Amino acid sequence: MNRTIVRLGLRSVFGRRRGILLFVLPVVLIGLGLLVRLLAGATGDNAETVLDELGLTIVVPLVALIATTGLLAPEIDDGSISYLLAKPVSRHTIVLSKLVVAVGCVLVFAALPMLVTGLLIAPDEPRLALGYAIGTLAGGTAYAALFALLSVLTKHAVVVGLIYLLVWETLVGSLLDGVRWFSIARWSSVVVEEVTSVDVAQGLGPAYAVSALAVVILGATYLTGRRLRSFNLTGED
Repeated sequence: MNRTIVRLGLRSVFGRRRGILLFVLPVVLIGLGLLVRLLAGATGDNAETVLDELGLTIVVPLVALIATTGLLAPEIDDGSISYLLAKPVSRHTIVLSKLVVAVGCVLVFAALPMLVTGLLIAPDEPRLALGYAIGTLAGGTAYAALFALLSVLTKHAVVVGLIYLLVWETLVGSLLDGVRWFSIARWSSVVVEEVTSVDVAQGLGPAYAVSALAVVILGATYLTGRRLRSFNLTGED
């Protein structure tokens, strides 16, 4: 990890307008949690519904998408990536440093709000909130690695990422049960299930889910660093 690249990454994320959305999403999640608590009561079932259907399915991947694509894609588009590529720094060090920022955003703007929302709706079930927070961090890290790869493969990483989330994770995932074997959201649910003992993972084994998350995180990180090697100093192929 390179501290200078981390600082540049933080400036890149929060120095653009899209960074505002990182603050909006957790506010919406916590606000809805408060509304559910007031209108429907403090129950574990209500917490599961909000944390699973809004948190894991929408907030977590969007936070990862906004944070990660704000790290690499704009720099590649405007050519400022050449500053980093000109330095005697390993391409994988660049990627890892960027991902540290992205995962930090997932922790602050997704995992912690999930914890707060869970405790807000079901204060008597802290393990439930903790499980969703841990599942969020695991799934969010996988999303960040995947979106980092998209950022170096296409100039339209945000659009492609949104299509992936809306079509594959949400639409197709709700229609075809077999998608659970290839869904980061479903793998995250397995982590939640292992911590909370709540049946939300729909038959996926923990060994498979954890292995799949690890493959996506390590594989996408490696491929992103390898892809950066093919860029010249103008940031183009």
